[in-house]
Amino acid sequence: MSERTCGRCDHQAFSVARACGVYEGALRESVLWLKRHPQIPARLRAQLQTTFSCLREIQTVESIIPVPLFSDRLAERTFNQAEIIARELAALSGLRLDTASLVRARHTEKHRAGMAARERARSLEKAFRVRAPRLIQNKSVLLVDDVMTTGSTAHAIAQALLKGGARLVNVLTLARAASEFA
Repeated sequence: MSERTCGRCDHQAFSVARACGVYEGALRESVLWLKRHPQIPARLRAQLQTTFSCLREIQTVESIIPVPLFSDRLAERTFNQAEIIARELAALSGLRLDTASLVRARHTEKHRAGMAARERARSLEKAFRVRAPRLIQNKSVLLVDDVMTTGSTAHAIAQALLKGGARLVNVLTLARAASEFA
């Protein structure tokens, strides 16, 4: 895996963001399937493990934190796909899964394709809160989600985690939007 940077994340609160691939074709279909079924297909699990093991930053990661859903959205879906991914990574790596430190403090508008980055960022203001700072104090954490579009969600969460005491926040997603990071 070659080291490529696009420069689009240089001003984000997280240090590094990586994805298994571009949100298109079979990967897009796998991500959409995961939103309806709380399990990761074997091929996607293998791709996730390969991407995770190639991260140079992996040596510093101390825990894995999934992007939380707001309680209403979680009740509607019955599971959090980011937590499914994070749980899989924790099992593969032996790292601690942390579902207690971070909460989505308020409902946010569902981000849709075509929504401008500034609108996304504005909709996420004060959306996330660290509720267990002792679990992240001076730790390097890996934030996990299914898709990164503009990076606004990861940025907002990284800001909250860093303000809550985390030392470093890296991001791993299954996919990234091609139009945003080309």
